[in-house]
Formats: sequence, C-alpha cells, structure tokens
Amino acid sequence: MFRQIPFFAALMCFFAGAALGQTNIDLGGMQVDTSAAIEVTADSLAVDQDTGSAVFQGNVVIGQGELLLSAGTVEIIYVAQTNDIARLVAAGGVTFTTATEAAEAQNADYNIETGLLTLSGDVLLTQGASAISAETMTINVADGTAEMQGRVRTVLQQGDN
Repeated sequence: MFRQIPFFAALMCFFAGAALGQTNIDLGGMQVDTSAAIEVTADSLAVDQDTGSAVFQGNVVIGQGELLLSAGTVEIIYVAQTNDIARLVAAGGVTFTTATEAAEAQNADYNIETGLLTLSGDVLLTQGASAISAETMTINVADGTAEMQGRVRTVLQQGDN
C-alpha cells in the first residue's frame, strides 16, 4: 500500500521571498511503500521493557522502500497493551530522503496514533532546486496537509532553472 505524504504541491502558490508568522501548505509528491520491510542500523540499541521503549543511538539509519531516515538517536515508544509502535522520536540532526526530495530538522516526533509528524529546529525541505524553510513544521500524514511556523522562507525555481 502506498501512502501519500505530500511535500510541495501548494508551493506554487508562494513566490520566492520571506514570510513572517504562519503559513499553511498542502504538500505533495512523496510516496512511501508502507508494506515494505523496515531496516534499522545503529551503533547501539537499548530496550526498556518497563517503559515500553527502545532507543537506537549513534548513526541511526532507518529505511523503508525508497525512504531513508537518519538521526543521531531514535526512540521508539510502544503501546503497552498491543506492543504496536505509538511514537518515533528522533534527535541529533534528522534527515528524511527519497530519490527526489529531502527534509532536514534538528528533531522529529511522529505520533502514529494521531498521524502527526512534527519537525522542529531549522526545518528545511528541498525538491530539486526549490526549497522551503521554517523553525517548525507539522505534517498531518493522514490528509497530507502541513503547517509551517517561525520565519518561513521559500525559494522556487521555475522552468528549467
């Protein structure tokens, strides 16, 4: 099953320049094969049965299909009753990449139960030569919308530029 996590569709409504305050965007483009196997590599893993968490630390790389997540640390928090993953919390320079798009931030918090992915700290999204940056970005994975806050800036390249 492919899940649409849109990245840049509504950026065309923005013009290059800076904006203050808050900007709502409908992101478009990235597809993630949620049925693909997930591979995790890290320098270390600590599991705490009492808190229902696992912490991957040091050069963490998580891959699923064409999507890669890298960070210094990734904590996985489980739902106690079902052992399903409830949340992923990444820190220490977080990067999401596909073949054509990338997102960077200092931290990321993905609440699977609510479907909200929050990137914080020097957020930068790129697609080709176009980019958008802000202090925070919250993506609703279910409907593909996002809100960026804190000194939002866009750079849009048109045509073959």
